[in-house]
Amino acid sequence: MFKWIFAVGGFFLLGRRFSGAFLGFIVGGFIDNYQTVISKAKAQAKSEGREFKSEDLFQYYQQRSSQNDVPTIIMALSAAVMKADGKVVKSELDYVKQFLKQQFGENYSNTHLQTLKHFLESGEIPLDQICSDIKMRMQPEVRMQLLHYMFGIAKADGLVSESELNVMNVIASMMGVSNVDFESIKNMFYRNADSDYKILGIDSSATDDEVKKAYRKMAIKFHPDKVASMGEEYEKGAKEKFQQIQSAYDNLKKTRGIK
Repeated sequence: MFKWIFAVGGFFLLGRRFSGAFLGFIVGGFIDNYQTVISKAKAQAKSEGREFKSEDLFQYYQQRSSQNDVPTIIMALSAAVMKADGKVVKSELDYVKQFLKQQFGENYSNTHLQTLKHFLESGEIPLDQICSDIKMRMQPEVRMQLLHYMFGIAKADGLVSESELNVMNVIASMMGVSNVDFESIKNMFYRNADSDYKILGIDSSATDDEVKKAYRKMAIKFHPDKVASMGEEYEKGAKEKFQQIQSAYDNLKKTRGIK
């Protein structure tokens, strides 16, 4: 059902383009397949006379993600960030719940949280395998949106810790997100004196013309239309990034007197 709803939505959101309908169809299929995949995985474990264990973690991920299951990808990455500083706090869990509710609507259920719980209770999450899978299957703008989402989790308690930052840096690198793009997103959450420059992917020695060019480049790269077919919450995150790019540029124009 959702594949057809998203297909129609994608068609109109991307200017009546069939590419938008196709992307919407895929995203809707992610949602439609989720409950089916979970049921089959449980039935398989039961038929083998065993319960799910932490050593089966990547197989658990792979069974679902191989069928284009975005919620499992999100839960794996969420757990990695939430576990990074050695404690899982309520504000982080609330952030994930809110994202799931807004992204998946009525199809959001406790099954999503059970998947998150499996990853949280596991030992070491196989991020290299998971991120390699993501890099192969997802477009760069979607990977950057996932990174933006992870920073949102880390900042949910008011502070992005060094351990969380390190984990996200590793994840970004394994997903194929460039260091410039990582620093741009990082400085939207983890600000310092040079953050406006880093958000635009440049340093403070840049000329005024280089500032203008960097702004145009980032505005195109992070435009919300890039993820319009991925759902409301992805688009919301993209709009936040776009607004921060605009704000960084406005700040630099004012500081430098750029016309």
